[in-house]
Amino acid sequence: MMQPVIRKNHMDIAWHEYTDENGADIPVTQASLTEKASIIGRVGIMFLSCGTGAWRVRSSMNTLAEIMGITCTADIGLMSIEYTCFDGEDGFTQSLCLTNTGVNTSKLNRLEHFIREFEIDGKDMSGEELHTLLDNIERIHGLYSPIALGFAAALACCGFTFLLGGGFIEMFCAFVGAGFGNFLRCKLTKHHFTLFLCIVSSVSLACLVYAGFLKIGEMLFGISIQHEAGYICAMLFIIPGFPFITSGIDLAKLDMRSGTERLMYALIVVLVATMAAWIMALLLHLQPVDFIKMSMPVGMWIVLHLIASFCGVFGFSVMFNSPVRLAATAAMIGAVANTLRLELVDLSAIPPAAAAFIGALTAGILASLIKNKVGYPRISLTVPSIVIMVPGLYLYRGFYNLGIMSLSVAASWFAAAILIIAALPLGLIFARILTDKTFRYCT
Repeated sequence: MMQPVIRKNHMDIAWHEYTDENGADIPVTQASLTEKASIIGRVGIMFLSCGTGAWRVRSSMNTLAEIMGITCTADIGLMSIEYTCFDGEDGFTQSLCLTNTGVNTSKLNRLEHFIREFEIDGKDMSGEELHTLLDNIERIHGLYSPIALGFAAALACCGFTFLLGGGFIEMFCAFVGAGFGNFLRCKLTKHHFTLFLCIVSSVSLACLVYAGFLKIGEMLFGISIQHEAGYICAMLFIIPGFPFITSGIDLAKLDMRSGTERLMYALIVVLVATMAAWIMALLLHLQPVDFIKMSMPVGMWIVLHLIASFCGVFGFSVMFNSPVRLAATAAMIGAVANTLRLELVDLSAIPPAAAAFIGALTAGILASLIKNKVGYPRISLTVPSIVIMVPGLYLYRGFYNLGIMSLSVAASWFAAAILIIAALPLGLIFARILTDKTFRYCT
């Protein structure tokens, strides 16, 4: 039986058709408005595909337009750009759209280098040569295989589990569950399956694997069933920290369309993931009980918090397709910032949301101080370093209690989560205001 042909819902754009065949050797600065605009639009949509915010996308498009001697205005959302280019005589308007959204810090870094080098070398290249160069950037896909990304999620969720109060058993089960779950998600995404299917399948598998290993441990070694508390941690690789945080940054710059679309996307992911985890909890008879308390000296807690935070941020950064050097740099920033946040909560009376603001502010300042030395975009360091602060556990417990109609408990968890989620981008925004003069203005 023949398989049905699945037609693409988003047609491919033949970018090379925008170039003038008679001007193959003409620098793009002397090319037609249509050819110049095609370069600007393509670079903009490529930036958007990396998961970065509207301010950075527009800034990159403006840089190219200024060098080419034209004016560009752009309206940017989560997955689409509508832009117009003027040259004093004519105008060119185009609408571009992505097929899916995600995060790719490695591709973002290559595009940043393209922008920086454009004024030196790119302006003397023809439109055909520039599109070929952009072809090469697009052709380089993920740096890691689904197996490697599975291990990255396993490491991140294992560190997350300890930071939330889990012990060795919870950490091990979360490591295995998250590894299998993210491996499945990567395989499904690679074959272009829809967002909801990827979320539900990966979260369900993560919970199932966690429960299975815990049951095996209970049967063979008499492990307490109270260790089921960590099943939530096995699914935290799905938490959309990047869209949550970039939505706040966009709203701060009054990019309302992009900010609200990113926030809505993040809420949809959280809703579908928590719903899937809740249903699996009902089927597997799991409950989000409190972790078994552990006691150790304060100095040991700080050291272990540093290690767990480093591992968690490193894993998440790799999941965002960061090279190892970039991931390690973000992990060092995250280890310092997140440990500071945790100790402020544990050793003082500072509320968790205020501690989250201070932690994010610290991460933003540290990233600004070292970004030039490591040669990576600031957002590639800041967002991964504070993703581990996103309260995925709070969001899930809020939804779980909402499902069993414990409304007052659910409201309490949701309120705590909302305050922390709001504090994280605020911390990054004020760090950016303090360290970047160009970010302080709305012109």
